[in-house]
Amino acid sequence: MANIDRLRGQHHVAPRPDRCSRPFGVIAAGLMACTALTTPALAQDAVPSDASEPGAEIVVTGALNALPDNDVGSIFGFAKTLVETPRSASTVSSEQIERFGITDIYDLVAQAPGTFTNSFFGVGGALDIRGTPGEVYFRGVRRLDNPGNYPTPIGASDRIDIVRGPASPIYGPSKTGGYMNFVPKSARVKDGSLLTGPEGEISYTTGSWNRNVLKAELRGPAKIGTAEFGYSLYAEVEDSDSYYDNMSTNQTILQAAFDSQITDNFRIEFGGMYQKYSGQQNGGWNRLTQALVDDGTYITGSAQPVDTNGDGQVSQQEFTAIGDFNPFGSFGCGGGSVFANASNNDACYATNYPWLGLTNVGTTKLSRKKVLTGKNDLLVNKAKTAYFDMIYTADNGLEIKNQFFYDGIDNDNENSYGFSQFHKSWVIEDKIVISKSFDSSAGKFSFQLSPSVRYTKFLHGDDFDFEYFHRVDLTKGYDALSDRLLSTECDCDYSNYLKGHYTDYGFAGLADLDFNFGLGLILGARYDDISVNSSFIPTKMNNVPAVTSAKGSKGGWSWTASASYKMPFGLIPYATASRQSTVIAGQGSEIDAGTVAANGFITASKMVEGGVKGSWLGGQLYAALSVYKQERTDHNIQSSTVNQSVQTKGLEAEFRWSVDRHFLITGAYTKTKVVNLTFLDSGTAFSFLGYEDLKAYLNDPSLIFGGQPGALLPIGSKNDARRAGIPENLYSLTGTYSFDNGLALSASVVKVDSVFSGQSQAVKLPGYALVDLGASYQLDNWLFRFVVKNATNEKYFRANFTELFGSTIVLPERPRSFQATVSYKF
Repeated sequence: MANIDRLRGQHHVAPRPDRCSRPFGVIAAGLMACTALTTPALAQDAVPSDASEPGAEIVVTGALNALPDNDVGSIFGFAKTLVETPRSASTVSSEQIERFGITDIYDLVAQAPGTFTNSFFGVGGALDIRGTPGEVYFRGVRRLDNPGNYPTPIGASDRIDIVRGPASPIYGPSKTGGYMNFVPKSARVKDGSLLTGPEGEISYTTGSWNRNVLKAELRGPAKIGTAEFGYSLYAEVEDSDSYYDNMSTNQTILQAAFDSQITDNFRIEFGGMYQKYSGQQNGGWNRLTQALVDDGTYITGSAQPVDTNGDGQVSQQEFTAIGDFNPFGSFGCGGGSVFANASNNDACYATNYPWLGLTNVGTTKLSRKKVLTGKNDLLVNKAKTAYFDMIYTADNGLEIKNQFFYDGIDNDNENSYGFSQFHKSWVIEDKIVISKSFDSSAGKFSFQLSPSVRYTKFLHGDDFDFEYFHRVDLTKGYDALSDRLLSTECDCDYSNYLKGHYTDYGFAGLADLDFNFGLGLILGARYDDISVNSSFIPTKMNNVPAVTSAKGSKGGWSWTASASYKMPFGLIPYATASRQSTVIAGQGSEIDAGTVAANGFITASKMVEGGVKGSWLGGQLYAALSVYKQERTDHNIQSSTVNQSVQTKGLEAEFRWSVDRHFLITGAYTKTKVVNLTFLDSGTAFSFLGYEDLKAYLNDPSLIFGGQPGALLPIGSKNDARRAGIPENLYSLTGTYSFDNGLALSASVVKVDSVFSGQSQAVKLPGYALVDLGASYQLDNWLFRFVVKNATNEKYFRANFTELFGSTIVLPERPRSFQATVSYKF
């Protein structure tokens, strides 16, 4: 019998995804309303300087602040607009979030190219960008990984920057695909000054499936003695049910930002965010077949009894006492093959693994509401984020900024089919950025130097060795035949239980050379030295690992080089090449002792990108086109959960046009091809098998649904190694029109290609077009808004953790729904 953990390690497939979700409930808020539109006007008249002059500044207040006329320092660290920045990136303003009813990261696909996210057990933690899991930044500092620990809050943002490709060296090690940078509500207005008086907003949103969300915001100036400061306070409370059975959301978000000018040359900015989330993960449908996707035909039947002590749950020991529920290859059926083959037939399973067969087998049509979430499933996460910045600006323009940042999570996750985890992790980072700009007859030249230190500490445990999706009949729900005794319930028999810490000492330098004749160069480099200390706790584990404790250190270089040229007619072609270090850590930010001993905790990615951008019609029309290739430099180091070793090639195009002050239209096209390099190099990939993988040999699928067969998949070409679930072609179009009487209409459509659900390419998910519609009406200080999601009631699916489970489970997405908001601004 093959050792599944060993095979996963040999083929560099991370042990198991971490996931999250579970209910909580209430509603109350404090201080903002990201759901309310503060003004019906879209675009004001442009006030351009001479656009034909190289380097001339164009000042435009775009429709819904969607036009790229603001400085975006989250990309390279310099105050440059998106038009001037030689990278593929987009911004989504709070006004866009409000007008289009954006409530989670999946909604961002309509607003920015290069973004499409597979399901990570139903939790919208971070976007997949360029076909691989991305990261989340807060005010330009990287947060702890969040592929599915909790939903990343959207409404608490003043702006979301979506940067495609590795981060600038100034920000430290990062993943290959890209990142979202959340810019929280600020105590200052657009020009950097404090508000002249207090202002605020409060809103309430209801909707389908008993949605209840209360938000409030208050911001303004204040004084303590003679010291003047600005404040911004935000609160959001949600108590909502769900379309899916046994699911709900209970959430509280609090955010505060303060800004004080201590002297003419010195100011401080500090604040933080607290998020308490309670919900459940959503594994979707089990017993996956093509017929289930095509017409909802579900195979019913009960698993055979395993609960020998009668306590209503199945323990690991009760499984192993009966036999192997996780057969690998065809070891039990002759042939000795690690691949699925003709020996995997009905007689094989009936004779050698009779305990895997279902009883009382039948078929029925399955509701999309019926998913793997059980009544006792939970995902509880507390996230705490804080920052304290000190900024000194000398009279000669020298700026010295010290940024202190903290991010911590406390996560518990339990799923009745057999997966549980916890992690208590936190990170602190302190970074100094020294900046200076010089103006001369040749142009403007800006420089940055940045030493930093980042310390991460983790305590993590998970339980995945006895994870059997198919034992539960979704038409009946969990019972003593299918409800697993989880490691987090008994505090025993963990697959992994480890603690440790790691420190990153980094130093970066960056130069922005903007010549008057139109040439722009950005050059930068960084070195990181990372030391790690990690230890398993074997007494908590079901198997003792070969390496229980290890220490190690390793360094890595990052660099970037970009060139752009301001041509006539508003065109700016550019080219960028970069190499970026990345740290390979798990979902709880953990690095295990075996990885440390093998020196496999840091690797790098490289990227080349070329494109052209432009701004026309006085800044009211923006368009960008980019092509790129990026890949991991070391193919033998990956986490299939959060950080795959991939090569991505693609094209991204978008336009944003403020036709007049009433009408805004945007569009995007994405072409993406993602190949897992580890699988391609090894010629195989481990995956759990569904019925469609065995259909050529197995007539009766009910013979395997009491457990979970697995095998190696042969990978003979780049097509075999393609990452499943990511569409090759994706189109989006949005539009909104605001009438002078306060009425505003909006619409968005996203068209997605069909995709395979898993690495074996056995089940195909249909393509679809997703349409959202909205209308709002503003009367004095009041705003009323109504949004219809999936207006055409499209039936569509999202692939789930395609590398391991794509052939076994899939997430059926929600049907048509609505949300209605009333908001008052004061």
